Amino acid sequence: MKHRVETEIGGRILSLETGEMAKQADGATVVRYGDTIVLVSACAQKESSPNRDFFPLTVDYREHTCAAGKIPGGFFKREGRPSEKEILTCRMIDRPIRPLFPEDFRCETQIVGFVFSADLENDPDILSITGASTALYISDIPFTTPVAAVRVGLIDGKFVINPGHSELEKSLLNLIVVGTNSSIVMTEANALEVSEKEIIDAIIFGHEYVKKIINLEEELFQQIKPTKREVAKRETDPSRYKEIDNQVSPKIYETLKIKGKKERSLAFEELLNSLLDSIPEEEEEKIAETKFIFQDIKHGIIRKKLLEERVRIGGRQYNELRPIECAVGLLSRTHGSALFTRGETQAVATITLGTESDAQRIDGLEEEFSKKFILHYNFPPFSVGEVKFLRGPGRREIGHGALAERALLPVIPSEEKFPYTVRLVSDILESNGSSSMATVCAGALALMDAGVPIREAVAGVAIGLIQEGDQHILLNDIAGEEDHYGDMDFKIAGTSKGITAIQLDIKITGVSYQIISDALKLGREGRMEILEKMRQTIEAPRPAISPYAPRLFQLTIPLYKIGEVIGPGGKVIRGITEKTGAKIEVNDDGKVTVASTNEEAALEALAIIKDITAEAEVGKTYMGTVRKVVEFGAFLEILPKTEGLLHISEIADHRIEDIRREVKEGDKILVKVINIDSQNRIQLSRKALLKNRHGDSRPPFNNKRHR
Repeated sequence: MKHRVETEIGGRILSLETGEMAKQADGATVVRYGDTIVLVSACAQKESSPNRDFFPLTVDYREHTCAAGKIPGGFFKREGRPSEKEILTCRMIDRPIRPLFPEDFRCETQIVGFVFSADLENDPDILSITGASTALYISDIPFTTPVAAVRVGLIDGKFVINPGHSELEKSLLNLIVVGTNSSIVMTEANALEVSEKEIIDAIIFGHEYVKKIINLEEELFQQIKPTKREVAKRETDPSRYKEIDNQVSPKIYETLKIKGKKERSLAFEELLNSLLDSIPEEEEEKIAETKFIFQDIKHGIIRKKLLEERVRIGGRQYNELRPIECAVGLLSRTHGSALFTRGETQAVATITLGTESDAQRIDGLEEEFSKKFILHYNFPPFSVGEVKFLRGPGRREIGHGALAERALLPVIPSEEKFPYTVRLVSDILESNGSSSMATVCAGALALMDAGVPIREAVAGVAIGLIQEGDQHILLNDIAGEEDHYGDMDFKIAGTSKGITAIQLDIKITGVSYQIISDALKLGREGRMEILEKMRQTIEAPRPAISPYAPRLFQLTIPLYKIGEVIGPGGKVIRGITEKTGAKIEVNDDGKVTVASTNEEAALEALAIIKDITAEAEVGKTYMGTVRKVVEFGAFLEILPKTEGLLHISEIADHRIEDIRREVKEGDKILVKVINIDSQNRIQLSRKALLKNRHGDSRPPFNNKRHR
């Protein structure tokens, strides 16, 4: 049976439907907003895996180009591997719903979202989050706390709910708010240096609409009234728990005093192995139970020390940053480089400058476009002391790279000011928390080292949270274990003027506005301290780019001159390249880019192109070559493939009986353009120059005539 509910959000109807599509799934919802339609399904296996120490949730999301009336490019004409946008949307769906499942639920669960229609104004990403929540909520899967998502813009000083793509182009803020009826579970944003107050006000504004959509989910739930599955609570032997607690608790307290992550991890591993050594290998359930109890005790002790004793791992204060070291210019042949170390997290960033042809072309639901600032984040296994195969980037790497890219993009100069394509690569060499924010810091330093004229340096820091009941503590610059055993990872990046990117993830059922506001304030304090450390290393972008980077020069030529620059079969442009060694790109809009690591070669190529494409201008003087003589005058080539008429009356201020006695083919004559008519015919004059030069009517002295 089909069920449908709807409400108005931002001047458009948002509807949730179920019962018509994907009826074999445990839950399925069609979300419609404008002409964008998304189907999201939810399925969970009936059998649980109690010995798993994680919740096996998988999220897949695909944007088929047929939804926007497009056929995919390439040979096969079908969608291939997920795009970066699809992977980021998968992560966005996963992050807010994962913490809302029961703690002991261990059934394999999958969320699948398909975009069936895209109006290219209303982004399907936030609809998919709401659709995933609804599909889970109306199914028998034990998901009982619905969430919803909205987007908030800031245009002309006013907040706008669910702005379309055209509105976002003029918005200072692109904020996604995901929440329950009572609290916030996830936020993500890129911004043009907005204040902390504007961020919290935008979250509060968006949350009101989140509540409205959740009421819609509740209405659909009441129509269906699904019966939820029972979740078996994991039981442990109390006597066994007490025995292990007495044995390891004092040692855990001592181990937490070890400052180094590697040494501390080895000590914890030895402590766990001391418990497992006495258990026979065939007793798998007892081994699993022992591991679970050990981790549970460790989890409780770490949180207790942080929350009650206010003692952080390694002995830091709640608002204290780890030691920071910065260096730039350490890689001699790259176009820019920086090393940023914060505690036991270290990132090396390198900059490569290229031309427009190096830009990344993005082809998805929307029209194809180019990205001229690209950030790639790599997380090799040695950064955490592990041994793994090196594969392509995973979802985590793509997500961290996208966050750092959003943080830095607002300070990247415009194409008019800096026409280069910029690729920033961040390699994490050591990781103990917040490597994405280390990438932001290293990236800003490397950009300045490369001479990219960024407006401001950008820094990032991650804020953590431990919360039990009414008690909580916020932690500045969280390390890996504080993230793992904590309740929140709130990444905040920005300049001294304001925020450029945020990403809030939690492991509890929600956080209050006050906690978010306090975290933003703490993050600003940390950001200012990091920026000061960065300024001590490099205060401003270098005045010149690396000698190994290409020198770019641009000019715009008339569209009808493009063919002359390229030549038949590319002959002309190839000739310029062979002569100068410069790389030349000609766009359909007439923009020409000349690039070379040798500045003289680039300028030579530019001069040749200017000569080829130069146009006559009224009032300008040219040295013309006589190409043809007729009774009424002579045709002179004043520019390549550009001729004008020197009429017999404009040769001298006295009457000329026979023009052939004055000029011959091949003569070079200095002339002035006196007129260009509507048909682009050029009229030349030598007489005008003679009057200016002599101030009288004396006949000209022609060197060629009187030798």
